[in-house]
Amino acid sequence: MAGWRTRLSQQVSADLATARGAARRLAVEAAETAEMARRAATESLEVARRKQAGLTATHRRILDHITRRAEAQIDAAVSDLAAVTAPATGAAGGSPWPQWKRVSSPRREPMWLLRMGELSVGSGDPASRPPALVGLADHSHLRLSPDAEAALPGILLRTLGSAPPGAVRLTVYDPERLGGSLAGFAPLAPCGLLGFVGPHGLSTMLDEHVEHIRRINATVLAGDHASLLDLATATGRRPEPWRILVLLSADMPEWTKEQRAQLARIRRTGVACGVHLLVVGEDLPDDTDTVAVTATHTSLTAAARIRLDTPPPKELITGTCRDIAREYSAGPQPTRLADLIPETLWTGDSSDGLTVPVGEGANGRLAELTLGDSPPHALVGGPSGSGKTNLLYAWLGALTSRYHPDELELYLLDFKEGVSFARFASGKRDPSWLPHVKLVGVNINDDREFGLALLRHLRTELRRRAEAAKRHEATKLAELRQVDENGRWPRIIAVIDEFQVLVDGRDEVSAEAVTLLEDLARRGRSQGIHLVLASQDIAGIEALWGRPSLIAQFTLRIALPKARRLLADTNTAAEEIPRFHAVVNADSGVSEANQVVRLPDASTREVWEPLQAGMWRRRPRDNDPPRLFDGDHVPLLPDNPITAVPAARGGEALIAVVGQAIDVSSHAASLRLTRTPGRNLAVLGTRAVEACDILAGAALSVARRHRVRVTLCCLDADAAGDAYRLVAALEETGAVVDWQTSLSDVVADWNHHPGELPHLVLLYAVDAAGSSLDPVGRQRLREMLLSGPENRVHTLGWWRSVPRLREDLGGFAARFDSIDAWVALDVQGPELAPLSPQPGGPTWYPRARRGLFFDRAVHRTAEVIIPYDTDSVLPTVDNLLTREATR
Repeated sequence: MAGWRTRLSQQVSADLATARGAARRLAVEAAETAEMARRAATESLEVARRKQAGLTATHRRILDHITRRAEAQIDAAVSDLAAVTAPATGAAGGSPWPQWKRVSSPRREPMWLLRMGELSVGSGDPASRPPALVGLADHSHLRLSPDAEAALPGILLRTLGSAPPGAVRLTVYDPERLGGSLAGFAPLAPCGLLGFVGPHGLSTMLDEHVEHIRRINATVLAGDHASLLDLATATGRRPEPWRILVLLSADMPEWTKEQRAQLARIRRTGVACGVHLLVVGEDLPDDTDTVAVTATHTSLTAAARIRLDTPPPKELITGTCRDIAREYSAGPQPTRLADLIPETLWTGDSSDGLTVPVGEGANGRLAELTLGDSPPHALVGGPSGSGKTNLLYAWLGALTSRYHPDELELYLLDFKEGVSFARFASGKRDPSWLPHVKLVGVNINDDREFGLALLRHLRTELRRRAEAAKRHEATKLAELRQVDENGRWPRIIAVIDEFQVLVDGRDEVSAEAVTLLEDLARRGRSQGIHLVLASQDIAGIEALWGRPSLIAQFTLRIALPKARRLLADTNTAAEEIPRFHAVVNADSGVSEANQVVRLPDASTREVWEPLQAGMWRRRPRDNDPPRLFDGDHVPLLPDNPITAVPAARGGEALIAVVGQAIDVSSHAASLRLTRTPGRNLAVLGTRAVEACDILAGAALSVARRHRVRVTLCCLDADAAGDAYRLVAALEETGAVVDWQTSLSDVVADWNHHPGELPHLVLLYAVDAAGSSLDPVGRQRLREMLLSGPENRVHTLGWWRSVPRLREDLGGFAARFDSIDAWVALDVQGPELAPLSPQPGGPTWYPRARRGLFFDRAVHRTAEVIIPYDTDSVLPTVDNLLTREATR
């Protein structure tokens, strides 16, 4: 698969390059044809005018007709010439000074041609005459005669305005006036974009530019491209600035032999490497890549006369240069995300690894990141505001645009308080999603259990792949994909931002998370499972640094500005890099492996959304939206939270839903109500709203699938409204509902309808009955809890504390056999010790809208759940009042 995709990509790139070259040649030929037509028409006109003298009136009329036809041909040729040259002349290159403004030329095209004035041709309005154009950067060298020196400031200003800040650097050799003639450009000097050279610096200046050309050829072009323009056309990047060498009042016959030789080398080789000469005055007799300009003509327009524009106002020059210097001094601009995106999506093969560009290296080439057998995993670090999220966006953009969703799957978690990864899932604002993403977790800084659930899921996937590899006698993913052609084995990347929240602790969650991370890091490489852990500062993560075998697996280190302890102790490169840069190190942080990379700005929606939308439209038909877990979102009780379950003895089993599990699959946490002693539920805590939601969700989930009898007793005034609404909702399902106001009546009547229907007893605030239950009543309550399930009577009760539950069950020595399942809300872990199999109780720190669920028949340890919000499925009080009034 990889072979044909690579060949197709290469063929497409070659065809595009051929098409671009053909288009440029056609434009040049069209311009030459238009110019030849203009010249021929001009010559015919001049001949006609010379012959007009002394002719008869008849002959004059004939010649007038010929003259008008010639003038029309000139106008048509001028129009054709203007149409051909217009696309090559942007606002910064061709607008008159009153309308002029800075606009950068496209990266994949030559810099715009520069206006010097206008052509004195044609018979129309002078304002419509085409501009007189010359090319400098990407085109040629320029030689201005002394009478055309006034055009120099305009040429330089238009060149600066046609490029991003810092992309053009000027060096001025001015032995007589020492830079005075270009004083308006002085604001560029303090930031290094302008330098003046005196008589004694000539040799050094020439030597430096020759060495610069040698370096470009050796390290930037490196035989792959003929020029920097070809490199920009192929990749959309311009890794080197243009260098304009301005020679003023140069008495070149007085130069030494070595100086002349160096100048000749620059003239021959400079244009391809972005080094251009702009000479004012006499020059050496060498016209290689040089356009000559006088006050009335250029070597491009031949006999056509030109009228030079007036120089730009000094205020315009100075103000523009100050703006450029300020923007450049603010720091290097980021590269573009588009530079990392291949022209054809999804042509990569991930069998042997994942390799994509992430930014621009110091040599001007795209710097690549690799995840595979080596390096297998990555650590990303940088303080707040250093661009960590932006780096992850750029990396993910490059990965997902190169590899098909069948080649790459992504699992994304963000433990900080934010929604950095939420844009990759479907939402109300944007229904699209990133086709490669299977899971997104945001705002989970208080839900470490979700991170643990992801690691468990990856461990299960690791085992599945290992078993398949064993069956096919494969040792790594590439071999498995070769022998199992019908299997789907994409590489998996799990990105965990602020991962220290998951592992920085001394509890069961942290201990298990570190163990799982170590196993995945050690064995994941061979099965195509890769971890990317990101953090603002990893200096204090004892759980991670205390495991050298774990940290040793993360050989790829990416350090943002001011990142600490991510690289080797003696490697301080991250302290020196500016914004939108990163130190990429694939050798565990040793200094010798440093690579400084300039990153694109990939975090804004304007940059990212078009890319995601394009991939979403091309997604496979069976591509489902990713699972989004938002820790700040309270899930609503679904219409059918339970899938089909095997039938139990005596009919289909009763399944009561108590909340949503914090798990990758987002399944409903449920309680199976069988005819076994103890199949009851106790809700523990004082948070009335959540307790009511749990009881309502459990009762409705049963009543929607079975016709049941429900006895409801509410002893808490604050919960009475929700209980009354639940009665109405249950009646709408067909349930037979009895409302009781006394717990004594409930326990006395619990077994008066044996065998008719499954019977749910809902008790709100059981402990509020207090002393109203006499000894007989308490005994009946215990009998109902203990013997009720065998008679299809299941109690779902809410007690506001564990001691009060214990008291109702028989006091300090009471056993809890009659309560198989419980959900703890605002109850501390040690208080749950009597109900838990764990000595001393579970590690549980109560938090809002979370409960700890334990079912003795299923769990070895309790699991954290999110009680469903049932408010939307219960009728409102106003609806109930209206319903009662109409009865």
